[in-house]
Amino acid sequence: MTGIDDIFKHPVAATKRKFEDPSEADPTQAYKSAKLNSNGAVKRSAHDSVADEDDEDEAGPSLPPDFEEEPGDDEEGRFFGGGIDEDAKDAMDFLDAQDKEEAITEEKYDSAWLRKLALNFEKKVNKNASLRAKYEDDPSKFMESEGDLDEGIKALSILSEHSELYEEFAKNPAATKLVELLAHENTDVAIGAIEIISELTDEDVEAEQEQWDTLVTALLEADLLSLLISNFSRFDESNAEDSSGVYHSLSVIENLLSQPANMDLVGKETKFLTWLLNRIQKQEKPTSQNKQYASEILSILTQSSRPNRNRLTEANGVEIFLTQLAPYRRSDPEKESEEEEYMENLFNCLTSLVDEPEGKVKFLEAEGVELCLLMVRDGKTSKSRALKVLDHACGYAESTPPEENRTNGVSKRREDEDAEDSKPNLAAPVCEKVVEARGLKPIFSTFMKTKKHDPETTEHILGIFASLLRSLPGNSDSRFRVLAKFLEKDYEKLIKLVTLRRDYAARVAAFDARLKEKKIGLSKQEQEALDMENIPSRLDEGLYCLERIDVILAWVAAEDDGAKRAIVKALGERDETLVDVRRTLQAQLDGVLEVEPAEREMLEALIEFLS
Repeated sequence: MTGIDDIFKHPVAATKRKFEDPSEADPTQAYKSAKLNSNGAVKRSAHDSVADEDDEDEAGPSLPPDFEEEPGDDEEGRFFGGGIDEDAKDAMDFLDAQDKEEAITEEKYDSAWLRKLALNFEKKVNKNASLRAKYEDDPSKFMESEGDLDEGIKALSILSEHSELYEEFAKNPAATKLVELLAHENTDVAIGAIEIISELTDEDVEAEQEQWDTLVTALLEADLLSLLISNFSRFDESNAEDSSGVYHSLSVIENLLSQPANMDLVGKETKFLTWLLNRIQKQEKPTSQNKQYASEILSILTQSSRPNRNRLTEANGVEIFLTQLAPYRRSDPEKESEEEEYMENLFNCLTSLVDEPEGKVKFLEAEGVELCLLMVRDGKTSKSRALKVLDHACGYAESTPPEENRTNGVSKRREDEDAEDSKPNLAAPVCEKVVEARGLKPIFSTFMKTKKHDPETTEHILGIFASLLRSLPGNSDSRFRVLAKFLEKDYEKLIKLVTLRRDYAARVAAFDARLKEKKIGLSKQEQEALDMENIPSRLDEGLYCLERIDVILAWVAAEDDGAKRAIVKALGERDETLVDVRRTLQAQLDGVLEVEPAEREMLEALIEFLS
């Protein structure tokens, strides 16, 4: 059996995140929080009192060696077993037995328990509201009821351990009453209610999806979201309690966002998006937990919702993110700090925004290309993140393909009656700016220096290369400058591409071999399902980079005969040919993943050239 000492030695299991009260780490704040008694002396905790008593026992001369403090040695003496008579001893034994019996009896958490809990909570809410209305100008009349209400709120916490009662609680008026407390005049009461809602909706709660959905739906119908957002304006984060309120409010919103259906619901709250953008711009040293949390919520909102990306772009989000990231061009945040997470979140937001056509336009207008290239040149922690942003900004973005694909060998003109009405390729100006801003040298230099232990950087550079070759106009100076970088120094970049290709091809082949073994004994339908399930893993294992490399090799081979000979020679060292490159492109075209019309046209043209 676990001893009482063992229980206190082990910390409680940590949740996904914990609010850190800054005053706890500040000895000045700790000193200020000590309360004085009526004599002006600082009140001490029970722990301090015990410590002092122990110190007093140790003071003075030591006890004689023959003095023994064994209980029962003085049974017939002055104290007679502790100074109590037999009747008193029997009474104490009876009380001890009652305590043990109560400890053994377990509370039954069922519908009856829930109704009793909810009714008790409602009574406390109503009593406090009544007293507040009756004695509005005399807080002393309702302060006791406020304390009772706080206890009633905290009592709901145990419900998070009994999610089987969620659906019943959702139908109970107490759920609505709990949400309504977010508008309570006393912000401490509101914060208490927010904390409980955060606990009940936390992703770590062992609730079935249907149970969680039922409770959250009831809370949202009680106007949870609006009340949460309205509280941000009345919380003063210089106060530790209010700062905790902001933190737990963001926690509730993060819990809501765990379900994709709530993404647009939250994103439509313009007031909230504005608050988030303002919050991440607040100057702080060091970066606070709430500032980092606000950036994390923005990252969640932008990564999985196109409407949210467009909303933030319209709210000047691109320029705000660039401005906040600019200082990291020359300095790195402290490792594993709130500031490092803050920086990562802002880069994620920016990456998501530049995926959209309007985001690319705003990125160009705010000189985002120039800032990212400076980060690549300066080589700080922001370097790899800046390459990721450039990769996404250069990515193809239009509803219909451009009027002309551009290579000498595979040029094709679109004959489309609606070509004049189609939107231009908005990635092309970004690609032009990369070349114009002298970005080729740092990008190609980074490519040649990147080692195997940094596959993410290699992946993003390959994406940039493929986008440049795809989007830059044929016979343009910028396109010739890109091709020249591949041809210089005896085609060293192309040789490295072929070397990388072998590595990725071998990894994909090994993955496919393992997948083939798993298919043994499965039906055709089960095999197809297994293929679909493993698409993300196959791409991560190297297929994505292999596809990018073969697109680059095909483009360059089509553009320059000398480059084509160099590629064929490098491939031949391992008995490979351009047929292997064509096979990768054809597999991409025939794969289960949908290929956009513009992408399909490009692949078909390159395959035709390699045939």
